[in-house]
Amino acid sequence: MGKGMRAGKKPGNPNKTFTPKGGGGGGQADQIRRLQAMQKRMDEVQAEIEEKEVDATVGGGAVKVKVNGKKELVSIEISPDALDPDDAEMLQDLIVVAVNEGLRQIEEISKNEMEKLTGGLSVPGLM
Repeated sequence: MGKGMRAGKKPGNPNKTFTPKGGGGGGQADQIRRLQAMQKRMDEVQAEIEEKEVDATVGGGAVKVKVNGKKELVSIEISPDALDPDDAEMLQDLIVVAVNEGLRQIEEISKNEMEKLTGGLSVPGLM
């Protein structure tokens, strides 16, 4: 060990503060600003998605539903040809399939829009 050095001590100015490699405190503030901007944009995209509506039609037009971006059933149209009192179960199945298809379409739109924003980065709690 050299003259004036003690174990565990590094030579240099003892009054100098440690600055981690990578740029110091300004980088963290910049990162926070970028994350806040991204959060704002995510909120805007979510609001845009909520305004969207999709149509799903099944059974050759027997049942048509409209679902909005809030994942709410907005409307349902049933063709008079689908109203068979002896086969209510078929109509029920068509309604379920149509609603699920509408919800799937909205989910796909949401996923695609958020992936554009995050660059495919998986963000916990998102969608």
